[in-house]
Amino acid sequence: MNDQPPFPPPSHRPDEPTDSTQPLPFAVPPAAAPAPAPTSRPATRRRGRAGLAAAVVGASLLVGGSAGVGGAAAFNAYDDDGAGASSSATPDRTTSQVADTPDSDAPAGSVEEVASSVLPSVVKLDVSGGQGAGSGSGIILSSDGQILTNNHVVELAGDDGRITVSFNDGTKASAEVLGTDPLTDTAVIQAQDVSGLTPATIGESDNLDVGEEVVAIGSPYGLESTVTSGIVSALNRPVDVGSDGEGNSTTYPAIQTDAAINPGNSGGALADMDGNVVGINSSIRSASNGSGEAGSIGLGFAIPIDSVLPIVEQMADGETPTHAKLGVSVQDVADATGAEVTEGAQIGDVSDGSAAGSAGLETGDVITRVDDTVITGADSLVATIRTYRPGDEVTVAYERDGRSDTTTLTLDSDAERSSS
Repeated sequence: MNDQPPFPPPSHRPDEPTDSTQPLPFAVPPAAAPAPAPTSRPATRRRGRAGLAAAVVGASLLVGGSAGVGGAAAFNAYDDDGAGASSSATPDRTTSQVADTPDSDAPAGSVEEVASSVLPSVVKLDVSGGQGAGSGSGIILSSDGQILTNNHVVELAGDDGRITVSFNDGTKASAEVLGTDPLTDTAVIQAQDVSGLTPATIGESDNLDVGEEVVAIGSPYGLESTVTSGIVSALNRPVDVGSDGEGNSTTYPAIQTDAAINPGNSGGALADMDGNVVGINSSIRSASNGSGEAGSIGLGFAIPIDSVLPIVEQMADGETPTHAKLGVSVQDVADATGAEVTEGAQIGDVSDGSAAGSAGLETGDVITRVDDTVITGADSLVATIRTYRPGDEVTVAYERDGRSDTTTLTLDSDAERSSS
């Protein structure tokens, strides 16, 4: 069995209040978007690195104009004896000056400098297929048009849909899918008949620290070449955004950021302050109350680039992506009353001949750590194993019948899977 919780997470109706993590969604095209009602006043490192590694809401932008009326107050000047007299004096008057403000170079390490460096390497993707249309973002990997994005951005195209790439210089090109990987929510596409593009510089997500400044670049709500900034709010945050056609969970150890990320940012770049791409913007935490599509609430998540570079290379080469596999099904730990607790991932089933079985792990064992990573639940274990590659050796700490123990094992590959 694959490493996953036994059941996919529950879904919610669009009009049902939710508080969940979700991939950035597709939405209705501009023509179908209802006009906003008029309102009154606005309310107040893990493993070796290889050489390489959603939707548009047709939003109407309401430009509010307000005119200020300047009143010149008339007054009477009174002399010493109180008699009123009109003042004939004219006060000194000055006017606005036109300053000479040359366009200076961006300061080193500023958001402006990062934007200047990374914008040419980020594209907008318009996707259409039998199930509808939407847009997302992508990151240029090669000068001849290989582009990294999210699987949930391109899957709308299906087998017969259309993907159009809009580059930062205003040019456009058609693209075809080279490979997809639902388990990491990544995809690689190839823009047609292009050359001389600016590939992104790939950084190291393992070097990020909580509190470090980052910049997000993409096309939220179809507004291409949009730049937002913030900090790394947390690292290795287990994010589960669904499952593939075989029930395997799409879970990754996300970079959490408060940089504004919205639908359409999916597949775009999260860059460090040296202009290196360290993550792929992919999902947001939603607190929708049913009044409309969820937007940024300062809880955005990006796939760390280090964990997916080998998979990106496989897709770029036309290969089926492979993933490390422990060979167990897992669930969150429950106490005697059935209430879930947060510490560890409890093994349900152990596959015959799996890495876990060969290392002596059994049903009911609670995995609490993999190497130096603390395991807090089922999603945490799945996300952690996804950061490794088949054949990697890991040390697993676990509890059984109140006793703690460790075992060392070599991770399997899911290469035998019939679908990526």
